[in-house]
Amino acid sequence: MNTPVNSVFERSRTAVLETNKVIRNTYSLLAMTLIFSAVTAGISMVMNLPHPGILLTLVGYFGLLYLTYRFREQALGLVFVFALTGFLGYTLGPILNKYLAMSNGAQIVMTAMGGTGAIFLGLSMYALTSRKDFSFMGGFLMVGILVAFLAGLGAVFLQMPGLSLAVSAMFILLMAGLILYETSNLIHGGETNYIMATVSLYVAIFNLFTSLLHLLGVLGGDD
Repeated sequence: MNTPVNSVFERSRTAVLETNKVIRNTYSLLAMTLIFSAVTAGISMVMNLPHPGILLTLVGYFGLLYLTYRFREQALGLVFVFALTGFLGYTLGPILNKYLAMSNGAQIVMTAMGGTGAIFLGLSMYALTSRKDFSFMGGFLMVGILVAFLAGLGAVFLQMPGLSLAVSAMFILLMAGLILYETSNLIHGGETNYIMATVSLYVAIFNLFTSLLHLLGVLGGDD
């Protein structure tokens, strides 16, 4: 006969197991998408493919993001996750070629890559070990990312380098916050879909890397 205490214990145990499964699936899928994105970026670099441009990039990104969200509960969602991350990898190739053409470009790229890895691993480990709840950051991050996105578009179309640098700095802080927020959501059950959790973390890593690359290229470039 199950007592109320045993029932509560079983529900708690089931919830913990389910949360651990989501976390495990998220990081496994994230690792695969990062590798796939790196491969598509490498192919784009080797073939010297042109950048699709800001408008096509936005259409491709938001279109594939919508399809991923739409089919997040189905196996087809995995297809769109790889389509999205592969597309972003392709757009990264021409950007990397641009920096590698600089005299100290390889150093800038490696520094940005190392910085991105250190920030992601450090923040992820902090959130996982401390188990602090960062859900309070959700509203701030949503508004901040929207403001930074619009400011970034303004910097591109109005050709304002100073604003562009400020936007990159903003995105570094916002993406760091997003990593804490999404990791906290995984731990505390706020995010139960590993496909969407993977997309959020991937986008945070991608924007963190490109923002660091931009800042380092401007402030530390020899050309």
